[in-house]
Amino acid sequence: MILSEQRFETRLARQDTELLAAQRLRYAVFVEELGGDGPLVDHENRLERDRFDPLYDHLLLIDRQRVTDTDMGVVGVYRLLRKEMLGPTDVFYSESEYDLTVLKTSGRRLLELGRSCLHKDYRGGSAMLHLWSALADYVTQHDIEILFGVASFHGTDIEALKQPLSLLHRRHLAPEPLRVRAVPAHYQTMDLLPKDQIDRKAAMLATPALIKAYLRLGGFVGEGAFVDHSFNTTDVCLVMDTEQMNARQRSIYSREPRT
Repeated sequence: MILSEQRFETRLARQDTELLAAQRLRYAVFVEELGGDGPLVDHENRLERDRFDPLYDHLLLIDRQRVTDTDMGVVGVYRLLRKEMLGPTDVFYSESEYDLTVLKTSGRRLLELGRSCLHKDYRGGSAMLHLWSALADYVTQHDIEILFGVASFHGTDIEALKQPLSLLHRRHLAPEPLRVRAVPAHYQTMDLLPKDQIDRKAAMLATPALIKAYLRLGGFVGEGAFVDHSFNTTDVCLVMDTEQMNARQRSIYSREPRT
């Protein structure tokens, strides 16, 4: 679909009604489409939420032509948390799945990305570019050096995912200074196939578009996957060093959406 720049707005959520709209979109995508669940998911009101939401900035993509009293026109969301936003007892969401010690002790400015999703009617077009352009502005504004966050494969059947997981391990494993590792209790090796048995085409076809986009931007994956049965996903941790992005990658990441 063609998106007009004048029709769309990207900004951080300003009020509770906008956060509810974001959680309602997340419910449609993560619960209704993907079969996820969680202790704070509100099925009666169709809200996908968790205990981390109050800590985060919520970046919204708003279609001004779609605004209603319930969805506020929210058709895309990103959840963002900078390290300095954490309180003394707070942790990143990703720390429930990955040991982030190498990042947290690096002395560099960190931004966790999560809960990225688009309404089904806005996929395959330029909607994601609107969100990414706004994300690039946020990164620049806060001098972010390292972006990271978990991204998901649908389902928990590791046999079905051995091709893409093996490709990620063999070709996109993060360098040691950035190599986070899945927590031991849920660690799933991604080193599942010898190099000569990996079908790169099949592996990439089985890889979600968001993960492929991060790889094109120069992203890496941490060591090991996290199998999340409650959310019906197999997660990998993506890490991106903004200083290592080349000029072409920066242009993809930050270019303005076409009207």
